Amino acid sequence: MKIIIETQRLIMRELELSDAVELAKVLSDEISMRHYPHPFSEAEVRQWIERNIGRYREYGFGLWALIRKQDNLFIGDCGITLQNIDGETLPEIGFHVIGEYRGNGYATEAAIACREYAINALKYGAVYSYTRAENSASRKVALKSGMKEIKKYLKDGIEHVVYRYDAL
Repeated sequence: MKIIIETQRLIMRELELSDAVELAKVLSDEISMRHYPHPFSEAEVRQWIERNIGRYREYGFGLWALIRKQDNLFIGDCGITLQNIDGETLPEIGFHVIGEYRGNGYATEAAIACREYAINALKYGAVYSYTRAENSASRKVALKSGMKEIKKYLKDGIEHVVYRYDAL
């Protein structure tokens, strides 16, 4: 188990294939995935983990397992990936928190830690988040993590909002 980041309440470690059952609680959930084309199948959850394991090897980062320290409970994923955002490949903070653990500030705490990691360890001058305009929860996390809205654009006919945090 490779720990990447620790916060006051959370540990972020590399995802492992053995996380598939827990990760499916968010990636296969209809409500959690309403801003995606569809909830993931069991095979798609495994592919998601494998894709991130590949990112660790290629880039040294990806989405990581989000573990609550107090009870070592898997509560989702969060991390940094390179995403095509309106035609540019940019470092993006993404997160998925299992429904019953939302509303406790975990996504914001993890996003802030990832933001600092992207700037201090990975040496990015800026880090981004983007989401569908209708995804008010993700938009709030972006703002609470210190990002500023910089633009809106259409992706596959759906309005998306882009947020950025600039290194000092």
